[in-house]
Amino acid sequence: MIYAFDVYYNGNIAQAVGIAFESWDDIHPKEVYKELIINVADYEPGAFYKRELPCLLKIIGKLNSSNADVMIIDGYVFLDDHEKPGLGFHLYEHLNRTVPVVGIAKKKFAEINMLAREVYRGGSKQPLYVTAIGINVDEVSDKIKAMKGEFRIPALLKRLDYLSRN
Repeated sequence: MIYAFDVYYNGNIAQAVGIAFESWDDIHPKEVYKELIINVADYEPGAFYKRELPCLLKIIGKLNSSNADVMIIDGYVFLDDHEKPGLGFHLYEHLNRTVPVVGIAKKKFAEINMLAREVYRGGSKQPLYVTAIGINVDEVSDKIKAMKGEFRIPALLKRLDYLSRN
């Protein structure tokens, strides 16, 4: 099972959403998980994981992660080419390095080049930035590029974003 997560913030309240799908070419999620979280930590520059990881863990606690083949987050696994830990790395560590984690970011992080892959989809001139741990970043980038949806963001991930905001 592939799980993807997104968190939407409104002040100190967050809505964490997770979707489950069986194949990279699925068009609809098999399951949807939601969790409203009150009193979320403030954003700390350079340590975004301190705010987001507890939200992800709340939603991961609602699913059967023992059947997880990979987990996808909105963000980075590494923050630079020296493997400075990002949100995805911290999640991977929390999962005892048993489930691969893929980070998909919409914006370029200035200090990462070699460990990130640019994935262009749907004729967009703006790439997605893919990082990974526990799985080959080139292979997973190809899978993301081939996901259903004609736009920059794959249809399933666009749906996930929508669900987190509503």
